[in-house]
Amino acid sequence: MSTHTNHTKSHEVYFCTLTCYKWLPLFEEAQAYEAVYNWFSHLRKDKCFVVGYVIMPNHLHVLLYHTNENILLNRLVGEGKRFMAYAIVNSLKANNKQKLLDELAMGVQEKEKVKGKKHQVFRLSFDARLCFSEKMIEQKLDYIHNNPVTGKWMLAESVIDYPYSSALYYETGKQRLFEVVHYKALNNEEVESEIENSESPTGDSE
Repeated sequence: MSTHTNHTKSHEVYFCTLTCYKWLPLFEEAQAYEAVYNWFSHLRKDKCFVVGYVIMPNHLHVLLYHTNENILLNRLVGEGKRFMAYAIVNSLKANNKQKLLDELAMGVQEKEKVKGKKHQVFRLSFDARLCFSEKMIEQKLDYIHNNPVTGKWMLAESVIDYPYSSALYYETGKQRLFEVVHYKALNNEEVESEIENSESPTGDSE
């Protein structure tokens, strides 16, 4: 599914994937992990909660529990992409990574250049799949948490050692760099109220 499909269901979990332009390792090159967590915090203000996630060098998987009937999921993700793109470009500039900046500049479509866009940081579309059951949510969590230790990546010894995911929480109950919401707590009015009124959306850093 792409951004051309409006995802209108609320109080449902969506499995979303945002991919960097040409699969370039922009999150890693720009060390843009904090920008992702800042977006997650903004989502919470819009009553859209993070159930699980993994930030890979060139893409991001996140399970979002969308509860705000007044804002489309597409809009929330679109705003996040713009916010993170801005942070990534600024970081690349600050670290003089001109080759990457030039490649991102070449990816901008002509109609977007007219609007003033200078860099294509993400693929134009994003994938969003509605999770129909707890079993499907569990399957997606297993998939994303195993990403860093699967195939070509091998970014950590085990899933809980990779710092940029929610695996540690689901394995041990300990929150990491961002406080996610357990999928079994969803649709619980008391829990949702507590989440919405929380003053500190981030967990303890390690």
